[in-house]
Amino acid sequence: MTFVEFVNNFKKNIDYDKVGMILFHNGVVRGTSRDGEKISTINVKVDYEKLNKILKDFSNKNGIFKVDAYAFEGEFNIGDDLLFIGVAGDIRENVFPVLQHLVNKIKKEAIKKEER
Repeated sequence: MTFVEFVNNFKKNIDYDKVGMILFHNGVVRGTSRDGEKISTINVKVDYEKLNKILKDFSNKNGIFKVDAYAFEGEFNIGDDLLFIGVAGDIRENVFPVLQHLVNKIKKEAIKKEER
């Protein structure tokens, strides 16, 4: 799946009478760890059951009408796509915080990574 495919699929079947904002996240492999150490690859494992539960929980947030994510699993190089997330909602005050919390929760609870 490409980011463009994810965006196009996400935008289907949205009630634009209610939705006034759609935000997307495209997480990629960066060349350093959070500690600043150089990395060359990353190995990612996804708990898809946990991911689906998180998405379901966040779809019930105030003003949110659609959430979805696509998480890649395997070994990746610098610059490769790792995680796509979309959030559609009524107004920015509802959508921005949900996207931020959703990214953090998915990365903390549904994705395990090993940097090399």
